Amino acid sequence: MMDGNEPEVILYTDGGCSGNPGPGGWAFILKHVATGKTLERWGAELETTNNRMEMQAVIEGLKTLKRRARVHIVTDSGYVKKGITEWMPNWKRNNWRRKTPSGNKPVKNVDLWQKLDSCLRRHNSSFEQVRGHSGHPENERCDELAVQAYKELLNDGSS
Repeated sequence: MMDGNEPEVILYTDGGCSGNPGPGGWAFILKHVATGKTLERWGAELETTNNRMEMQAVIEGLKTLKRRARVHIVTDSGYVKKGITEWMPNWKRNNWRRKTPSGNKPVKNVDLWQKLDSCLRRHNSSFEQVRGHSGHPENERCDELAVQAYKELLNDGSS
């Protein structure tokens, strides 16, 4: 329910890996629409996948918000967008299981899907998928930060 006093923010996200699985990074830019102020954050994991980092970026961005907001999420991940807008309702109805030709199986990355579901319930969210590596300024910046994050993690581990 919207109360009319909810701040409006845009959450730009990206995640990626060097190898899949391999070392990966996530990043987000959170922009407060009314003031234009932005916040950038990023992180990394040694052994992960592209999809997990894409999801982690959205989770971390949403966790940053201290109160209910109207959040427009901009991602280049079809997996994240479809997962949230198309697949998740069925997964939840089926106790986080998905239909396969060989029967129902647990949803991949269920730990992150459940965290994402919990974070999304606190906000009024909309989604936009942009093409990755196509010159979208905030998506390019998130990609740069995510790559920097896992490279720094690798460099810290080797010193």
